[in-house]
Formats: sequence, structure tokens, C-alpha cells
Amino acid sequence: MDSHISGKMDLLHSGTPDGGPKDALTRHQAENSEGGADKLQGGMLVSREPLRSPNKHIALHLVTYMSQGLQVKGLLAVPAAQAPLPAVLFCRGGIRKVGMVRKRRVLSMAKRGYAVFAPYYRGNEGGEGREDFAGEDRHDVLHALTLVQSLPEVRPGRVALIGFSRGAVMAMLAAKERPGTGPVVVWSGVSDMFDTYEERVDLRRMLKRVVGHPRKDAEAYERRSPVYWAEAIPVPVLIVHGTADSQVSVGQARKLAAALERAGKDYAMDLYDGLEHRFPRETEERALDAVFAWITRKLEEMSGSLGTERAR
Repeated sequence: MDSHISGKMDLLHSGTPDGGPKDALTRHQAENSEGGADKLQGGMLVSREPLRSPNKHIALHLVTYMSQGLQVKGLLAVPAAQAPLPAVLFCRGGIRKVGMVRKRRVLSMAKRGYAVFAPYYRGNEGGEGREDFAGEDRHDVLHALTLVQSLPEVRPGRVALIGFSRGAVMAMLAAKERPGTGPVVVWSGVSDMFDTYEERVDLRRMLKRVVGHPRKDAEAYERRSPVYWAEAIPVPVLIVHGTADSQVSVGQARKLAAALERAGKDYAMDLYDGLEHRFPRETEERALDAVFAWITRKLEEMSGSLGTERAR
């Protein structure tokens, strides 16, 4: 680092499973569910299915929730600790099967004392709809935040976001569009979709099909490029990147840092010498230690700031 910086439960129809936390709809969700599926609200919990976890101290669930009228899937990991817990939303990279959420990574985050939810995004793992690379599918993150904040295991307040690769765009969009969200970690993250089009010849066909051509559809690329709206990010940002990243160049990390600097934002950047897009496991664990220490510190600072504002 060269700088610091077994059975499925339908929750629309059932109550509390034996031996587990109460998973019934919250009062707000139940009110919104009256009148049938056509009135289901974004972020409503539809079902929660226990999964086998390789870590006996962390429970895993396949969660189905509502987003823009679609049933979307995600992975929830909850440590066996005294609730309520702070929460992190992990925004995966890639598209479709490429970059899919990995249990190991989610469990590794959760063992640090956080409830972690990772949306698969619409159209994946049995979910409805089709993802569009940080377009309408950004609502799957916005509604996931509503879902997470309604879970009985999660303490009230802010939910931090970690965005990996193109998931960084999803996380930054959520911070921009959803008050009370963040801080945000941008890990090996895309910050300029124009650069991604130039750097990743192998992705051009997909980008032209899903997003458009950067010359003809420049606005769509700007909407997916945090460097163009860094001034609109109201929360602290931590940038984590390997200097040898061949999938998202370290130049994108430096460009985002420069944009946040110009906008006078609270940010830090950790660059890891010679590392690629994905870090080796031991290095990733050390990086996660630093990331969660930063998240915990920023959540405490932001909670203190809120208390000061309310006292005024």
C-alpha cells in the first residue's frame, strides 16, 4: 500500500420461524401490502430462505424483496451476535453471471460484526427483470437499503455501502439519491464509464447494447460516472484500488479522488502496490480490516454530527 487514505418461508403469509428472529413484515410493510401484490412497495421483504453456512457463527439467507414491482434476490449474512447490528450493503460488480456475489466475501465482511446484504440485482439467480449496468437497476440498491433498515437484526440509522468494480457506481448513486445513506467504500471501482469503454475493449459490445455508444449516448455514460457529479456526494468516501488493476485502471481511482478533492469532500484513498482487480485472500483480509475500521469510525463520526445538529 503506497498511500493511506432448509425451508423457504413466504413472509407475506407467515410469521416467526421457530428458533430464529422475528421475520414477519414490519408494521409499515404490512400496511403497504394491503390490497395485494399490485401495491407491494419497494424494499418490501417477500421471502427469506435459510441457506447452509460454512461458518456456524454467521447465518445465511436467500432474500427476495420488491424493487420497482420486480421480485429481486440477494444474499443476507447475519453474525450470531447480540442484535441490533450495524449494516453494510455490498454492491457487486460485473453483469449477470460475471462478478456474481460470492458467499466467501459476504461472510468475510459479516464476521467483522456487521449484518451484510448483497443484492444480486434484477434478473439474476431467479429474480425478475433485467439489469442494465447502473441504470434502472440502481433502484435494486435503493430498495435494498429500505429492506435492510427494516430488518429486526439491524440497528436504526445509516447503512454503509461497499461497491466493487461497477458496483461502485451503484453505491455512489445510492449515496447521491438516498439521504441518510453511507459512508461509501469504492473498491476497484469504476468512476468514469467513458474510460471503461476505452479501457475494456472486451466490454464494448455489452456497453453499446446496454448503455449505448459513448458519443451518441453521452448523458447515459455521465449518469454512470461519479467523477461528473462528485460534488453531489454528501458522505465520506474511501477509495481502495490496486495499482496494477487491468480491469479498472488505477487512473479511475485517482480521477475520482481528484474530483472529490475539487469538490471539498471528505475522502481517503488506499492504493495497493502491484495488486490486480481482485486482491489475494490474505491481502484482501487486511484490506477489509482497514475498510471496516474506517466504516466504523465514520459511522460514529456521522452519528455524533447528527446528534449535535439535533441538539441545536
